[in-house]
Order: sequence, then structure tokens, then C-alpha cells
Amino acid sequence: MDHLEIKEQFRKWQKLLKKKEEAKLVNLLQEATIVDIADFISIQPKRTILRLLSLFVGETRASIFAHFDEPLQSDLYKSLPKPAIADMFLKMASDQRADIYKKLSDNEQIKLLPYLKKRVREDVITLSSYPPESAGSVMNTDFVTVQYDVNVGDCLNRLREDAPSKKMMYYLYVLNEDLKLVGIVSLKDILMAAPLSKIKDLIIENFIYCKVNDTRESVAHKIEKYDLAALPILNEDNQIIGVVSHDDAMDIIRKEETEDMEKFMGIISQKDQNIDYLTTSSFQHFKKRIGWIIGLFILSFLSGAIIQKFENVIMKFTILATYITSITDAGGNAGSQAATVVIRAISLGQITLKNWLKIIFKEAKVAILLSLCLFILSFIKVTLLSHGRHTNDYDITKIAFVIATALSIQVIVSTLIGAILPLIAKLFKGDPAVAASPAITTLVDITGMIIYFYIAATML
Repeated sequence: MDHLEIKEQFRKWQKLLKKKEEAKLVNLLQEATIVDIADFISIQPKRTILRLLSLFVGETRASIFAHFDEPLQSDLYKSLPKPAIADMFLKMASDQRADIYKKLSDNEQIKLLPYLKKRVREDVITLSSYPPESAGSVMNTDFVTVQYDVNVGDCLNRLREDAPSKKMMYYLYVLNEDLKLVGIVSLKDILMAAPLSKIKDLIIENFIYCKVNDTRESVAHKIEKYDLAALPILNEDNQIIGVVSHDDAMDIIRKEETEDMEKFMGIISQKDQNIDYLTTSSFQHFKKRIGWIIGLFILSFLSGAIIQKFENVIMKFTILATYITSITDAGGNAGSQAATVVIRAISLGQITLKNWLKIIFKEAKVAILLSLCLFILSFIKVTLLSHGRHTNDYDITKIAFVIATALSIQVIVSTLIGAILPLIAKLFKGDPAVAASPAITTLVDITGMIIYFYIAATML
């Protein structure tokens, strides 16, 4: 369904809501996806949201609530009775309820726990105890285990009696006598096998997994790399304690990319990763940004000092001032591109600090190729735009050569700066994304001014 069809669907639902034909509305909503239902309900007034939620039951209501954004969940939580929350927790996927539970205050958690069933209470406390960046924090406990010596018929009976959520029934996890994971078997293989076949004859022993203390990024990247529907999470004894689905992995990657971009632009810190844009005040946004802006503004004074130092050169060759922005823009773009590529490669685990020489060498080769192209283009541009003009006995060809040479060198230097800064941040145990775009831009502006005017002063 495309965007226009969804908008038309929302209009139909809104008309039914205004006419108070809620029974007909709920019937139509139940034919839609949970995501669309949650999106539609979430734009209604709070009183209407609570009324519509009450018209759904079981897993549907729990799934709708789980798909609301965090501020709305927090607001609704304060208005819903604890038994209703507990019932939704029972019907939710384990990772979803753990996410909601972790966002509650300590007092709210304490008040909710008595209403939860023992199994749910133990599960949510366990999942909530893992560090936020670990694999344990994003796993869920909706999976099926079987003993390796049972037959297919008994395995299918076990599935019928104790099936997890449909979302996680991709694989069955095979355990030995010590409850250690020895292999996996797909649901498809079990359905195709004869009832008396042994599970141990169907298992895949060479399987991909992560440990509970691995980073959530490593989990997501393994799922993406090996195209897995789900990935088992093991403890120190190689016992399975949870799984992470493909959908969850894509959410992790999207969040990490967003966080990296915000850090790269110098507008968010590690401790601010979970803030919500709309619920954060303008003054808080101001406080997060003002440090970068003032620091870079002060640093930019160097550019002015450099221009002032070469004031005589600019007065003699006024045409040089015309191309200052071209030099700085090209350098900023080249540096930001290099930094983005290196940061992405680091976050995906494609490169490490051990590869620093290869990284610099590769970026240097790219920079040289870029500089050659820009040299030709800038030389032609200056020559054509200033055709027939002479400055202090130097024809425009000489000026064009100076500008093109400075631009080429600036691109090479800026690319290397953009590649090196994330590596330096990584070396000092920092986040490579803190090599923020504003900092790179300001730094290459300064180097650009120095390169440009020194070359001009030397050659002219």
C-alpha cells in the first residue's frame, strides 16, 4: 500500500470515528497492519486513544501499544490501570515489554511488578538487567528448544503444546544433556522429515551465534552479513538464553546509523542517545549545540588571521578572493566524505586500527584521483570566467594554475584529515563519530587558507 492509499484509508477511519461508529471502525482496523493501526490511533486525542485501545483484546492490543512511540507509551502508562498493563505485558514479545519496563522510573517499576505473573516478572527483570549496548539488552526469550535425541513426531507435539510467538518460529534450538546448544534445525526441515526421524540427524552444527555480552551492533551485523532470520544468544556456558530476530537487527542498525549521524554533526552526545526530539525543550537543544558552535566560531578566527596576514597578496591579485569559497567548500566536502566512509567502515567492523596505514594509503589514492579531476575543472573554469583579464603582468592562465594547484592540494590534505580524525578518536577509546562534520569543516577551512595563500604568494 502506497502513501496515498494509506492517507485515504486514514480519512475513512477518521470519518467513522467522528460518526462514533466505533464497532465498524474496529472491524476495519483489524484488517489493517498493526503498524498502520498504531499510527492512526496515536494521532488521536488521549481520551480517544484510551477508548480505542479498550476495544481491542489480547495480542492485538498489546502489539498496538508496543508500536506507539516512547512519549505516548509513557503518557498512557500513567492513565491505564496496572492490571491492564500487566495483561499487555503477558501478550507482548519479551523484548518489547523489557524495553517498556526499562523506560519506567524505579517507582513505576516497583508498583507494576506485583501485577505481573511470575514468569513474566522474572523474564522482564532479567532482560532489563543487561547493559543497554549489549546483545542481552535486545534479545527476546520467545524461542523453542528440543533435546537432540528426540524424534520429529515428539518435537512437533512439543511445538503444539508450548509454541512461542509466531514471529520467532524460524528455527528450533537443539540442546544436549548439559543444556548446551549443539545445533539448530529449521521448522521447514522438521515439517518435511518423517515422524520417526531423529532431530540429531537434521541439525546444522556449524551455526552462527553471539555471546550475551557482545555488542548489539555485532549482533545486527552478523544477522545482516549471513542473512539470518534469527540469531541465538549464548551465555558463558554456551547455553541459549535468548534470540534476536532479523526485524530487531534492522532496528538496531537504523538506530546506530541515526546516532552516528547525530554525533557526526556534533549535536548529540553518548548520554543523550535516547532523548526524544519533540519532548525535549528548545533550551535543552540550545545547550547541546552551543558548545560546538562557540568553539568552532572561535577556531574560525584563525581563518580571518590568515587572510589578514596575506592581505597584500589579495590586494595585488583581487581575483584570488573570488575563489576562496571554492577552495574551502571542496576541502570540506572531501574531508566529510572521507570521515563518513571511515566511520561507517569502523562501525561495520570492516576495518580496525591495525589497518590504519592501508586506510590512509587508500584514501590518499582516492584523493589524488579527485584532485586531478578538480584541477582540470577548476583550471578551465577560472580561465573561461576570467578570459582576457591580466593582473600585474600575470595572465589569467598563471592565476588559473595557482588556483587549480591550491584546490588540488587542499582536496588531498582534507581527505587525509577526514580519514585520520576518526582513527585518532578510536585510538583514544572515543567514539569515531565525534570527529564531527563541523569540526572537520572548520579545520580544513584553516588548512585551505594556509595552502591557498602560501602557494599564491610563492608562485605569484
